[in-house]
Amino acid sequence: MQRMAHPDGEIATIKGANHENVIMILSTLSTTSMEDVAKAAPNSKRWFQLYIYNERKVTENLVARAEKAGFSALVVTVDTPVFGHRIADSRNRFALPPHLRLANFDTDLSSLPSSTEESNLNKYVNSLFDPSLTWEDILWLKSITSLPIIVKGVLTAEDAISAVKYGVSGIIVSNHGGRQLDGVPATIEALPEVVRAVAGRCEVYMDGGVRTGTDVLKALILGAKAVFIGRPILWGLAHSGEKGVIKVLQILKKELDLSMALLGCTNVNDLKPSMVVRQEHYSKL
Repeated sequence: MQRMAHPDGEIATIKGANHENVIMILSTLSTTSMEDVAKAAPNSKRWFQLYIYNERKVTENLVARAEKAGFSALVVTVDTPVFGHRIADSRNRFALPPHLRLANFDTDLSSLPSSTEESNLNKYVNSLFDPSLTWEDILWLKSITSLPIIVKGVLTAEDAISAVKYGVSGIIVSNHGGRQLDGVPATIEALPEVVRAVAGRCEVYMDGGVRTGTDVLKALILGAKAVFIGRPILWGLAHSGEKGVIKVLQILKKELDLSMALLGCTNVNDLKPSMVVRQEHYSKL
């Protein structure tokens, strides 16, 4: 829903990401259609985030459109069989402004019945999700697409092992920005366990809490192939659109480069787990 932050929304983000040669994961719940995003930056690196819906035809249609629009991977969010309890959304009865829509769907959200207790938008989206989602659905998804499948929302070794067993190409260690189950660990805490469990059988990424280049560095040291960034990009987008997105990415790159230099590393292959210690290490000294 990035057009809530800036009129150009996802168009500005994909252009900014393309300028800095990084991947953008486009949300299913975007306020710009996947086709328009692809048209805005045809040479960009773009993945499509996907939910598996009660009505499988909805998922099949989204997958076919993503393939046709040149997206190079599917990112299946597996920690959202249902929406978590989003108190702020319910309290504020959160809804899209009337001039915006979920552009990958045909539903006119203004026609939804009003509610005095919760967000109509959350209620509508939640009604689409399949709460019976299992790992077997990954096999079904693999049967309808040739695109690589990345699973997003893994925090344990057990789930990482299952993901590998079912043939995913990558895992994003993610806790959905802390908006799903209260009390789950920070992703930087869960990352080493997942990396050990995967043991090189697929790529591992991380999102959540990445605010500085040093945060990027810590994740790379602990085994992440890459990190993904959410809120900082939206802050840049809200500030100055495409230029803001570019500026945020450039700040992070500069901080990462400086941090590596101060560690004496000229290449990410020089990074070693011994370069990161937990806070508890110092309390034992």
